[in-house]
Amino acid sequence: MTDSRWQSRTRLLIGDEAADALRDRHVLVMGMGGVGSFCAEFLARAGVGRLTIVDGDVVDPSNRNRQLPALVTTEGMFKVDVMRERLRLINTELQITTIREFLTPGQMERVLATRFDYVVDAIDSLSPKVYLIVEAMKRGYPLVSSMGAGGKMDPTMIRTADIAETQRCALARYVRKRLKKHGIASGFTAVYSLEETDDASLMFTDGANFKKSAFGTISYLPAAFGGACAGVVIRGLIAKDVR
Repeated sequence: MTDSRWQSRTRLLIGDEAADALRDRHVLVMGMGGVGSFCAEFLARAGVGRLTIVDGDVVDPSNRNRQLPALVTTEGMFKVDVMRERLRLINTELQITTIREFLTPGQMERVLATRFDYVVDAIDSLSPKVYLIVEAMKRGYPLVSSMGAGGKMDPTMIRTADIAETQRCALARYVRKRLKKHGIASGFTAVYSLEETDDASLMFTDGANFKKSAFGTISYLPAAFGGACAGVVIRGLIAKDVR
């Protein structure tokens, strides 16, 4: 018999009807870095019954300052594999699908052919991020997208708003500009920060996987973004106000 005691505090807060509804929901989380890994765990701990998690990367030593799957013992392992085992130890009934790929546009269409109740964009590279947003919106999926968490340290500056209402976030500005070419100006929730980015923390990369640069990060800030994304999803799934 399944031990449901682990959900007792959640049920006290949201009620049995909402908790039971979460068990039947399927959420896609794209990206298992600092934002996506924490978001996926928060969704699993809230009782979401089905998760699909996507990331083609393996754990690197530099991930240990902020990413949930990153340990000395997991270096070189696929992030989605580490997260799959971790999440199953939280909810033994969780149905979880893992995809070990950096998704091209064609592959992304294949993934999105599955029906999801919510999509979480935790991709930190602009081109695949925009493509996911466009394709998810074409299919009418509720969507929350994480903007720039790098180069920032103050979690009290994090906000959620429609993408059209975002302010003082360079990544959000680039996303809005690219989406305009697709005729999209609004219609999904963005998680962003009003804090000014520390440009001195910028470094350039080899350009692999659509990523040419990255900002310095601190342990708790991506996790806070992940928590904000999970909050939008959970409140949306149980029909609470996500603003």
